[in-house]
Amino acid sequence: MAPTQTTEATLTASGLAAPERPGHPGHPRHHGQPPVPARTARLAIFALAIGAFGIGTAEFATMGLLPYIAEGFGATITEASHAVSLYAIGVVVGAPLIAALTARMERRRLLLGLAALFVIGSIGSTLAPSLPWMLVSRFITGLPHGAFLGIGAVVASTLVAPHRRATAMARVMLGLTVANIVGVPAAAALGAQFGWRTAYGMVALIGLLTLVAVFALVPRSKPALAPSIRGELRTLKRPQVILTLVAGSIGFGGMFAVYTFISPTMTDLTGLPESAVPWVLVCYGVGMTLGSLIAGPLVDRSIERSALLGVTSLGLVLLAFAALAHVPAVAIACVLLLGIAGSLFTTALQVRLLRESGDAPSVSAAMNHAAFNFANALGAFLGAVVVDAGLGYRSPALLGTGLTVVGLAVMVLAVVTHRRARTGTAPSPGS
Repeated sequence: MAPTQTTEATLTASGLAAPERPGHPGHPRHHGQPPVPARTARLAIFALAIGAFGIGTAEFATMGLLPYIAEGFGATITEASHAVSLYAIGVVVGAPLIAALTARMERRRLLLGLAALFVIGSIGSTLAPSLPWMLVSRFITGLPHGAFLGIGAVVASTLVAPHRRATAMARVMLGLTVANIVGVPAAAALGAQFGWRTAYGMVALIGLLTLVAVFALVPRSKPALAPSIRGELRTLKRPQVILTLVAGSIGFGGMFAVYTFISPTMTDLTGLPESAVPWVLVCYGVGMTLGSLIAGPLVDRSIERSALLGVTSLGLVLLAFAALAHVPAVAIACVLLLGIAGSLFTTALQVRLLRESGDAPSVSAAMNHAAFNFANALGAFLGAVVVDAGLGYRSPALLGTGLTVVGLAVMVLAVVTHRRARTGTAPSPGS
């Protein structure tokens, strides 16, 4: 799961919020980019949002399709769940690697290459003749995930006036939120009605549409002079950066342990019909949207308290889900609350990471996507282990509660050490 909310604190931390003077290193004219007409900027941002929509759909569609994929390949649901883990591992590998190796590449050309790779992986998933081929295709599809979202948001910010950059980036990321409300449930409904390959075919078509839209609507742009790869990687040695990434990698794994198996849990444990699963996924998407709206003001007020509140809330909701998932109304309410708590936690960690690596944000921002997708892989894998052990579909939620407790402990350590380091200095806004 990629972060879906861009707040003023996010942009301030990354150096993108404040308007710059002409001639200032952050000013578009200084980067050799002429201003573009407002209509051109709007269309380009729309094209990038389509890509974010496709990526969000591709990331989460598998959760609603697991029973059909397992049946199609004659595999167990836990074996099919490796498709979730392999996509996430693709993001973990691709996000920092692509960000580091392509820092000086022309942006539109890079976005086209990333979209093409996404299409290739999606077509491979659609046509996969066996489960191993499916897993390889999912890995390929995940590779461009983090780089496309990160670079797309930055490109969008360079197409508008400095004071509009927050809005431009948020509109690109809106595609992820819409994917969880519309794209993922639509994929689940298509899979139930016409077979799971139809759902991945839809994702491939969205990727093709993104390819055409980026080619036609996004203007060429050269990146600003990027810091060296060695300089970027040095950022990852900072204790606060490490702690933030570890908190996200483990703490958010609990949500994915449950969400990976949401379809069989809702049908086998909660007792809902298969036709209701897409609507349960809609509830999660609505929760993400509400969480994004709530997270902005809370994180701008206090990054640290918001992160602690987010991971604590995740743990409590997972515990409630484990105890009461057999009650349909409570189970659906918990899915909604997971979306809200997850958005708060991811937004707080995103802003915290940018604050701690504001002088070299590229690889750190990519690692943020990687951290949450490591959580995806970890949660899906461990969830499969406990289900395979015969512990039932409550067990991923209990496991997830344990993961959030570990994530909370790491987050507390990060906050305490951060505050000790600031002892004797004036507090910074949003800390």
